[in-house]
Amino acid sequence: MDMDLHDIVGFLHETARSVGAEFTSPWFYLQVGLILASAGVAFAVNTAVSSRIEAGSLATHWPAPLRLFVRTLVGSAAAAAFAGEMALTRLIMASLTWPSRSYLISVAANLAFAWLIIRLVTSGVRNSFIVRTVSLLAWLVAALSILGKLDQVVAALDSVSITLAGLRLTPLLLINFGVILIIALWLSNIISNFAESRITQSGDLTPSIQVLLVKMIRLGLVIFAVIVAMGAVGINLSALAIFSGAAGVGIGFGLQKIVANFISGIILLVDKSVKPGDIVTIGDSSGRISAMKTRYISVAAGDGREFLIPNEDLVTQKVTNWTYTDKNTLVKVNFTTNYEADPRLVAKLAIKTAKDAERTLKSKPPSCLLTEFADTGVKFSLTFWVSDPGDTDNVKSEVMMALWDVFKREGIQVPYPVREIRVRGGALPVETIVEASS
Repeated sequence: MDMDLHDIVGFLHETARSVGAEFTSPWFYLQVGLILASAGVAFAVNTAVSSRIEAGSLATHWPAPLRLFVRTLVGSAAAAAFAGEMALTRLIMASLTWPSRSYLISVAANLAFAWLIIRLVTSGVRNSFIVRTVSLLAWLVAALSILGKLDQVVAALDSVSITLAGLRLTPLLLINFGVILIIALWLSNIISNFAESRITQSGDLTPSIQVLLVKMIRLGLVIFAVIVAMGAVGINLSALAIFSGAAGVGIGFGLQKIVANFISGIILLVDKSVKPGDIVTIGDSSGRISAMKTRYISVAAGDGREFLIPNEDLVTQKVTNWTYTDKNTLVKVNFTTNYEADPRLVAKLAIKTAKDAERTLKSKPPSCLLTEFADTGVKFSLTFWVSDPGDTDNVKSEVMMALWDVFKREGIQVPYPVREIRVRGGALPVETIVEASS
């Protein structure tokens, strides 16, 4: 570890001495009082602006960038008011006394203006985490530059280093790498979202190919962003060759499931065995595939639940795809009638009822078969086709309701079990009957 302690101690000593000199001056307390008073006025201005102006409805007919700029400016009314007050106070004090006696106010004004400019510049970024991170880092750099301490802080951060496999790692390098990586990932996310919107609008690509292209573009842009960030800070990729073995061991022991699910997801998209919109049954889970992610697929059930099933399960387990080659689905309705009913009439009525149902498939006619002469009655099996596998339960219920109405109208009875209890040896004693009734 290479550390220049003399420079760090000298920097801290100089900073403490300058701060101590400021505390002994009465102008310091005057400036602090003016800054606090200006902060109170700025807070009052922000409260008045937020209560009287609705930022969401402001400049609704203006162009989007200008509208966003104005809304950000209104939302930063406190910073704008404070910066304006500090600048005006600085001008007044500079005209009345020595400029050194208003140094603290000048610093406060510059910091306020820097924060306001950063907020306006980052107003177009949607990700709140990136906005906060970039704003804070940019403001710290601006503050150090305003105070004249930026070069010394940079030198101090670059003086501490650790050398690994010929690569010199310093806090300054890591900070630069993190900032550049965040910006590169943000830009890659914008590009991938634009590419995704264009791909999903293309009617020539199947849903599986669309998802595959989006995943490959996102993965490629992330890798490209990391390479660009490493190259920007001077990290040679060949210096990281020593970490490849450790990464392989990590994948083999700790990340094997993640890698297996990722590879399985690529296989599923290439072979098109499942795709978004399919009706599938995997184990005890059934529903429509709503999304295919890098690690799992989302299967939406009809009751509001969503099953997140790892991609590996779809490759290694039995999967029932109701819409793999044909979305048409056969629905079977079993019912029983009494022996007094004419079986030919029952079959004819059942076929007509299924054919008249609104959501049954008209291109494939229904059929009704007599399957068994049972003890309870004559059993029939009515089959018909529907075009949407997700609608089978509703159509089945609709056909059974219609059958009930037809049987009622034609006098056809649906048998149900009747149980008789016979007591041998005569009637029960009166006392027993009374006790049983009580």
